[in-house]
Amino acid sequence: MAKQTYTSGQVLTAAQMTTLQANDYNWTVSNKVASYTLAAADAGTRIVMSNAAATTITVNTSLFTAGDTLFIQNIGAGTCTITAGTATVTTAGSLALGTWAGGVLYFTSASAAVFFPSGVSGYGAGSGGTALPTPPTGYSGVSFTATGTFTVTKAGYFDVYIFAGGGGGGSTISTAIGGGGGAGGGVQATVYLSASQTVTIGAGGAALALGTQSSLNPLAVVGGGFGSGYSGAGVNASVGGCGGGGGFGSVTGAVSSVPLVMGNTGGNAFSSSNGGGGGGGVGAIGSNGTSPTGGAGGAGVDVSTFTGGSSLFKGGGGGGGGTTGGAGGSSVGGAGGSNAAGSAAAANTGSGGGGAASSGTLSGGAGGSGICYIRWKV
Repeated sequence: MAKQTYTSGQVLTAAQMTTLQANDYNWTVSNKVASYTLAAADAGTRIVMSNAAATTITVNTSLFTAGDTLFIQNIGAGTCTITAGTATVTTAGSLALGTWAGGVLYFTSASAAVFFPSGVSGYGAGSGGTALPTPPTGYSGVSFTATGTFTVTKAGYFDVYIFAGGGGGGSTISTAIGGGGGAGGGVQATVYLSASQTVTIGAGGAALALGTQSSLNPLAVVGGGFGSGYSGAGVNASVGGCGGGGGFGSVTGAVSSVPLVMGNTGGNAFSSSNGGGGGGGVGAIGSNGTSPTGGAGGAGVDVSTFTGGSSLFKGGGGGGGGTTGGAGGSSVGGAGGSNAAGSAAAANTGSGGGGAASSGTLSGGAGGSGICYIRWKV
């Protein structure tokens, strides 16, 4: 029941005593459908939201005192968001409550409260893209190979694995050698989504061009650097024939323990005219070139533990050009040209293109476009 005030010497009725005893086991419930602003009488009660659409619970100052608590829970399909009105509300979790989520709102003063989520908010559900054919047991999920909309049908947590476009391989000019392109950045994270989101899939870079960023708010991954001297953000390769650096991932907003993931460096060229360096992969650095062989692209990563099914590699670096071209990383990066143009990386792998090798002018291979996987527990 709501918080009561008694006077000295007051005699409680049997009904009052029964209500007090019942409240020790079951908090008084206040059912709400529409968005609601808390009132002083809500202290010590349970607010239950049940709306198929999104709602808010607003918290204002001068209604509660330090030590007051109340429980908020959402049984509706729509997300209920605890919103600071004139009071402040802080939490280590999320203030957006999906279906079956809830927790305790505890006031530290008349103008400040802390929300303690009860356990872990559940996974959501959604649709869009292409369904994963064999997701891991207990999961459902989708993949996006082109920019599109992920429709959130139930707010909650989602596991995301996203890759940006790979960088293009280096071209040859006169006797210069081309380095392999770097893989696009790759980030795995768990994020809370309460509304539908645009999934942006980055394109692979053409020869001597950066790969393009992929994103799903609040995640963004930067495209790979191109071969022959440009290394991409966060890595250091600056002479002709060096492999491009892998892109990196950045994370903003409320996510589950996701560090910044930096790209791996490209390898160095043996010389300006032979043995180009391999591009950096998501899983490893690119190899240095030797004479007369280009360096192999850095290894990618196997995403099959995330997506289900057999081994599936993404994010390999491109091989460097040479008399014998270097191999693409994890067989998805473009191979370096053997006195020939570089090979393109496989589409939707976020891998780097292969570097070219020639005494004339030949083009490096294009980087592979990115991809995004989203899964949730069922």
